Amino acid sequence: MNLFGICLITQDVNRLSLFYQKVLQVEAEGSDTHVILQTEGCGLTIYDRVAAERDMAFDFRDHWGAGSTTLMFQVPDCDAAFERLKTIVPAFMTTPKTYPWGARAFHFRDPDGNIVDFVTPPAGES
Repeated sequence: MNLFGICLITQDVNRLSLFYQKVLQVEAEGSDTHVILQTEGCGLTIYDRVAAERDMAFDFRDHWGAGSTTLMFQVPDCDAAFERLKTIVPAFMTTPKTYPWGARAFHFRDPDGNIVDFVTPPAGES
C-alpha cells in the first residue's frame, strides 16, 4: 500500500496554493476549487471547503480540529531549506534542530494554521 496523497480543505484555495507552490517549489495544477501539487512522494491536494462539502455530502466544519496532523516533507538539507524559506514563511515554530533519533527538522504553520515539518533524516535513512 502506498500513501496516495494528502488533502487540505480550505476556504481560500488560491492563497494556500500560492504558499505551497513557493514552499515546495512545484507548480499547482487545477482550478480555484481544487488543485494538486505533485511532490516526489505523494500529491498535496488543496480543496475548497464549500465544493468539498457539496461533492462529498458532509460538513467539514463538524470535523475541524479533530486531528493532530503535521505535514512532513523530507529535504536533503534542513538548514538550507530553512534559509530559503525565511523570505516565504512569516514565523517559524522551531528552528533547525537535531532530535535524539538523529533527524534534523524545523516547523512552521501554513496560512490556514496547519503545521508543516521539513526534515532531513539521519544519514543512511530515507
